[in-house]
This record gives sequence, structure tokens and C-alpha cells, in this order.
Amino acid sequence: MKKQSSNGRRSAMKKVGATTALGFLAPSLFNRINAAEEQLPNELKGNINHSVCRWCYNEIEFEDLCVAAKEIGLKSIELTGPEEWPILKKHGLDCALPWGAGKGIENGWNNPELHDELVKSYEEVIPKVADAGYKQIICFSGNRRGLDDEQGIVNCVEGLKRVMDTAEKHDVIMCLELLNSKVNHKDYQADHTAWGAEVCKGVGSEKMKLLYDIYHMQIMEGDVIATIREFHPYISHYHTGGVPGRNEIDETQELYYPAIMRAIVETGYKGYVGQEFIPKRDDKLASLKQGVEICDV
Repeated sequence: MKKQSSNGRRSAMKKVGATTALGFLAPSLFNRINAAEEQLPNELKGNINHSVCRWCYNEIEFEDLCVAAKEIGLKSIELTGPEEWPILKKHGLDCALPWGAGKGIENGWNNPELHDELVKSYEEVIPKVADAGYKQIICFSGNRRGLDDEQGIVNCVEGLKRVMDTAEKHDVIMCLELLNSKVNHKDYQADHTAWGAEVCKGVGSEKMKLLYDIYHMQIMEGDVIATIREFHPYISHYHTGGVPGRNEIDETQELYYPAIMRAIVETGYKGYVGQEFIPKRDDKLASLKQGVEICDV
């Protein structure tokens, strides 16, 4: 992902629920929606629950994105906050993964000095997520800052255990995102699946899982299908993205997503797959529709 795209995601975290398209021309949008609808297959197969990450389409006004999502066949728009949840419900859409709480990607559970603040923040947000009918919330390890991986696991386990009573009471999964530390999130600690699985094991709760981001893990470790097969019991959510560049997931990149999706389905996974690529084409909705079709195995 280009630097500006990474910054875009961080900006979205700071401005949950905000829109960036005050001058957006609705007629142009609906022309594109209608064009996408004309090409829409009669029926998606139903083996994959399709979602999309809001931040990748910030230039589209949120309610218009909801309309487009329904037309394409998506069931969810994720990485949204409480201000946007009523609009999702209005359009019959789920939020597969709400934004978390705390201090963002770089400052997470591997830092004991932040534990009190993080616990307070998540204990306030988890009941709101549950009241809205959502089932999980994103969280982050934080950057290493010289911390070795073994101690990082110990610190994350110690902190996350403190919110498990609340998570279990409200039936909400704490979903730790795996990110690459090579290209987009320098120094981020939860950058390998095995490391994240050790955190889950240490916490010892079914409400502690991983967000396996296929784009990020292809960059860090590759061997995507074998990794999914090995670690799927610890995974509660998936994200897509083309490698290299985090753009469309079509033939322009190195991963073959139909095979990856089939491997996910074969594990018995019943959750969501969130499209988290940044469209390069002018017709961003056509790219989103294509991504859904590619993953609909």
C-alpha cells in the first residue's frame, strides 16, 4: 500500500463516522450503481459473507455507499463507528468489524503502561458494540519499540485478559489484527500469524481471535493457504488486498483469490470476508463488485 493509503486508514480511525465527500455528485454515483447492477449476477453463491472496509471508499458519501453495497450483494460495511451504525441498519447492513477503542495501531496491548487506559476504553465500547448487535471489535498489538516478541506476547496476554470478562459477558470477540511491518506499518509487532496465535492461546478465551489480513500476511510470510489451514481456529475475520500495492484483487496481482477463498470455506468458516483493497480505477464501485465476484466461490 502506498504511504498515502496507510495515512488514509489512520485518518479514518481518528475521524470515525466522518465523510470526506461534501461535494460528491450523487447522479454520477447512481449512474455507476446502475451500471454495476446491470452486470450483477443473478445470485451470489452464499458460501462467503461479503463485507467491505469503509475507509477504502471515503470519497463516497456513506449512505450512497450503503446503497451501492446492497446492489452489489454485500452484507456488511465494516470499520465504522457508532455514528454510522444507524445508517447501516436503515439499509439492512451489518458491521462485521467495528472500529476499536484505545490509541490506534501503533499504541496497543504490548505496552503495559497503556493497559489501564485500554481496558477502560474497551470496557466502555464493548457494551455499545453488543447493544448494536455486532459480534467483534478490532484491536492492535502496537509497535515493538525494542520489545522482543516473547515479552510482547506476555504483555498482550496480561492486558487482554483484563477485558475478557466484559467480552465474554457481552459475547463480543476481541479481534487482533495481523499487519505487515515491512511496507505499511513499520515496527508493528503482530506481524506473523504464529505470534498472534500465541497471544490467543495465552488469553485462553473463545472471545480472543485474529484478523487474518491476506494482503499483510502475504507480504510477511506467504504460504497463505497452508497458514489458513493451520491457524483457522484462531481466526475470526479475513481481509483482502492485491499484492503488491494493495489494489484490485484481479489478474494484475500475484495472489489467486478464488483458491484462497475455497480454502477458507473448507475450514468451515462462517464469518465475513472484508474487501480492503484500494481501487485504482476511476469506477471504484466496479472494482468492488469485481472483488466480490472473484471471492464468491
